[in-house]
Amino acid sequence: MVERYHLTYDLVVIGTGVAATTVATACRAAGWRVAVIDHRPFGGTCALRGCDPKKMLVSGAETFDRARRMHGNGVAGDLRIGWPELVAFKRSFTDPVPASREQQYVDAGIDAFHGLARFTGRNKLEVDGNDLESRHVLIAAGAEPVRLGIPGEEHLVTHEAFMTLDELPPRILLVGGGYIAAEFSHIAARAGARVTVLQRGDRMLKRFDPDLVAWLMQKFRDIGIDVHTNTAVEAIERTETGFSILTRSQGATERFQADLVVHAAGRAPAIDALDLAATGVETQDGRIRLDDHLRSVSNPTIYAAGDAANVGPPLTPVSSHDAEVVAANLLEGNRRKPDYRGVPSVAFTVPPIAAVGLSEAEARERGLAFRVQCRKTSDWFTARQAAEPVSGFKVLVEEKTGRILGAHLLGPHAEEMINLFALAIRHDLTAGQMKSTMFAYPTGASDIAYML
Repeated sequence: MVERYHLTYDLVVIGTGVAATTVATACRAAGWRVAVIDHRPFGGTCALRGCDPKKMLVSGAETFDRARRMHGNGVAGDLRIGWPELVAFKRSFTDPVPASREQQYVDAGIDAFHGLARFTGRNKLEVDGNDLESRHVLIAAGAEPVRLGIPGEEHLVTHEAFMTLDELPPRILLVGGGYIAAEFSHIAARAGARVTVLQRGDRMLKRFDPDLVAWLMQKFRDIGIDVHTNTAVEAIERTETGFSILTRSQGATERFQADLVVHAAGRAPAIDALDLAATGVETQDGRIRLDDHLRSVSNPTIYAAGDAANVGPPLTPVSSHDAEVVAANLLEGNRRKPDYRGVPSVAFTVPPIAAVGLSEAEARERGLAFRVQCRKTSDWFTARQAAEPVSGFKVLVEEKTGRILGAHLLGPHAEEMINLFALAIRHDLTAGQMKSTMFAYPTGASDIAYML
């Protein structure tokens, strides 16, 4: 008979990603007795299933696309993406992460449990046959794909499964139109797959400026991605040759055929399996009800951070910021609140699209007086030296103060330049101050003065 243990802690953390590890190590360093729990390999979404491995695959797509654009401009010869080799390159980063993260906990004196956590009381949990009791619990379990509620949903694979494919199927269909659909369609198309994207809404990438997204869609067309907007998936059926996807658009039905169907229709906090009712934690619309200090409003011993909290944008820097807030509130009393001003966001299409601050629509809704600088920049040196025809920007500057309200970038180096605009927004720098800064030339940043 396996012995059952009852263990007590100052803090139990559910999850082993960025937010979980930051809070766990900070509290352990302060002398607290700390445990972490995860039913998946240790390391969390970003390192194992999200931004880092995705960017490893994107690097192959970027290299291939740059060489293709430069073909005839000094670059010669045939080039292709070797999918098995690219996935192996990705695994060279992800494979060591779980053991490294677990050793990090061992070295810090943090108890680590492998298993699915479930609340059994107000401050009690069960995991792998053990009973844990703790003064505080942090829920940092990340997010998971939302349920679509359609027949044949079980045939969908996640983006995580996509990144582990040993071979790339010839026909790939992505359901959804956000980050996952945009980024993974760009990777797959450049790797030689025939890619279709089905988006229920009227456009892709709704978190980004509609004008820049419209310009980016040229690249989707150029590399052969077949995008259908205002198209709802009604059923997925397995066939002898793959899958048949039934859709409805403007009252008409249509079928698409694919060898692989990828879930790219959004993610939600991974909290359903926790039995939050047992600990008195209230939820609303699939989210934990939190106060301004990231504490449960109904059980203030329970905190949440990152994707599980779902308060700030679903981005890794937000998880890190949430973790710093929670750690300070646990150790110093509940005084800190998260500050999500100037959080930049990037979709790693090729070229990338990036945004920070207010959209044009949001600025108008607030009644702000501002000027808009907006233009395509395919004729600027930064785009021409990369032979990139898809490039542009939109920047919003408040009339009275000169503060930068929002920046929206598309093209080479957008993923880096957006950080300078984020710095300006978070610290109230003006357009004049940005323009007076001497950036190295020729670099992407040296274009900023012309955007303001």
